[in-house]
Amino acid sequence: MKKVVYWSSEEVSSWLAEEGMPEYTDSFQRLNGEDLLRLTEADFKKPPLSLVSSDNGQRLLDKIKTLNIEHHIEAHKNGHANGHLIKGNDGDVGSKAKRSGVPNGFRNEMVQIHMPMPEKSHFPMEWGKTALAFIYALFCFVFTTVMISVVHERVPPKEETPPLPDKFFDIFDRVEWAFSICEINGMILVALWLIQWTLLKYKSIVGRRFFFIVGTLYLYRCITMYITTLPVPGKHFKCSPKLLGDWEAQMRRVIKMIAGGGLSITGSHTMCGDYLYSGHTVILTLTYLFIKEYSPRRFWWYHWICWFLSVVGIFCIMLAHDHYTVDVVVAYYITTRLFWWYHTMANQQKKKRCLFDNISSVEETERHSHSLWPGGYSGTCCSSPAKATSHHPSTPL
Repeated sequence: MKKVVYWSSEEVSSWLAEEGMPEYTDSFQRLNGEDLLRLTEADFKKPPLSLVSSDNGQRLLDKIKTLNIEHHIEAHKNGHANGHLIKGNDGDVGSKAKRSGVPNGFRNEMVQIHMPMPEKSHFPMEWGKTALAFIYALFCFVFTTVMISVVHERVPPKEETPPLPDKFFDIFDRVEWAFSICEINGMILVALWLIQWTLLKYKSIVGRRFFFIVGTLYLYRCITMYITTLPVPGKHFKCSPKLLGDWEAQMRRVIKMIAGGGLSITGSHTMCGDYLYSGHTVILTLTYLFIKEYSPRRFWWYHWICWFLSVVGIFCIMLAHDHYTVDVVVAYYITTRLFWWYHTMANQQKKKRCLFDNISSVEETERHSHSLWPGGYSGTCCSSPAKATSHHPSTPL
């Protein structure tokens, strides 16, 4: 098909007839293809074109626009600049559009299109560190059980050394089933935390934080229960007989306790002396803190349920008279402070590098690594790198 710009007046008339607009033929007798493409709305508002059609030439203008678009596309394909013919010094059409001997001004080179690489996470998973943190926590749990067995041998008989005075015990009588409620609440919170952990985006980072903190808390507990052995809190305690140096029997007792999770409801915890401070309070408090910290704020109902389970569990520990009140208070204080301290130091890169090498080794690659929920949720403890601030999450008490 001949290019529109080269149409003669006769070809323009033929095109008008084909498009069903023969009424314009008389007005366009001297109009060629190039003139046709230059027509505008203003031309149809004055005679003679304004007298031809009642729609101000809108239908014809739409057809001309289509021709213009086709002309521009064809012109760019054939060395025209901006849809118009360029005549060079030698008179050849489109000669200026040739550079480097190649038409259209293009060079005969490979075109490289930059394809963005898949976004790489700024927070490496580093499951090796998480495995080490898990081994550390496991060691601390086992060591705590061994220490309970050692301390059990040193607990004075309740007949010789009565329980220490406790103001809470003076106010509230003992409720036998209360400690079972405490352990049930603890197991529910642990189960909820494990389910939530599996849904997090950065499981390895949060996992090693949890293992490091819980392991350290139980390691501290080994020290406190060993250096100060308190008498049993109540006459209701039925402690296992002392083995007096029978290490084989002690190891069997330790293994039994580990197998039962150290819980009274499983019948595995029959030893005495592990009072200062309360391990049950540690778990009830710490699981709530992690649940609250690593879940979206809009889950307020979920946070309140977990807070309620934690508070009721802690209260039931004291209501059962299985721990002195000071055991619970110290456990709560140490747990919350270690949790806040760790997360504050994890957010302040300079401090954790200069002052705390143990934090640095665990956290050196994940400053502000809290896009943890599947949808990209960020934990409340950490903000952007430019706004690293310490934040104290809500606590059970």
